[in-house]
Amino acid sequence: MTDMLFALARLAAGLAVLFVGGHYLVRGASAAALLARVSTTVVALTVVAMGTSLPELAVSLDAAARGSTDIAYGNIIGSSIFNIGAILGIAAIIAVIPVRRQTIRGEYPIMFVAACLVLLLARDGRVDRLEGGFLIIGLGMFIAYTVYLARRGLSPTEATSLERDVKRAAHLKHGAGLAALAGGAHLAVAGAVEAGQIFGIEERVIGLTIIAMGTSLPELSTCVAATYQKEPEIALGNVIGSNIFNLLAILGVTAAAVPVPVHARSLALDNWVMLGFVVVLYPMMRWGNRVSRRDGLVLLAGFLVYMGYVVVKG
Repeated sequence: MTDMLFALARLAAGLAVLFVGGHYLVRGASAAALLARVSTTVVALTVVAMGTSLPELAVSLDAAARGSTDIAYGNIIGSSIFNIGAILGIAAIIAVIPVRRQTIRGEYPIMFVAACLVLLLARDGRVDRLEGGFLIIGLGMFIAYTVYLARRGLSPTEATSLERDVKRAAHLKHGAGLAALAGGAHLAVAGAVEAGQIFGIEERVIGLTIIAMGTSLPELSTCVAATYQKEPEIALGNVIGSNIFNLLAILGVTAAAVPVPVHARSLALDNWVMLGFVVVLYPMMRWGNRVSRRDGLVLLAGFLVYMGYVVVKG
């Protein structure tokens, strides 16, 4: 009983520290970008989205280094599913989310291609270093695309909205955030591995559920806060940007550092569920250029059904 409580305490503490670390780091990075006079477009599509995805990166790298690659891969795929099914679903239930034409024509196709690319690379049951490098190259292309967007310019309304969102978050330093992410990842992974051993739960399931949802807390808090502050369009951009970083940056960097085997159940189920959520989102965005409350309910219900199946069937 003592070992069980200690493992759960380490897991909870690690997730809490990850949340705080991600919160501080994204704000510090936003402040640094503003001081350097980097375009708010680039900040919004790269720095903010990357910052909210850093807990996933810290956990996946730590897990892979420990040999717990099922946690590493499950965390990446599970976070991508959680972002669309739960976070975007909850945000849309709170308020209808308007969809910009640029999101449909630009950012969404990149997320779709990234999801298909991960399925393709993982088909042999492994994402090796070379494939990880290929994903990192894809990330570089995405960043180049955001720079192109910045040079092309935004409408005055879009620029004002992005600048307000970034400046609102630009008053904290990011050094403490880096330290918190490293320490939190170590605690969370260690606690998750111990808890899994005690309860007899597969590491893949832990990665898809507790770890994925815990590391996605920065995205959840950002999207819910933006929705309540009458800026729901930020929620969609954050989810799509974070998923692009999950699939290209986090899996790419992790596989480049430590080749990542892919569980057979992930090949047969999890990868396809992730792609399914990406595909279903497209007609929702196209219909009326918005994600409605009904769409939000559908996304959230689909996520809960999938989570229930994973927990019960493994």
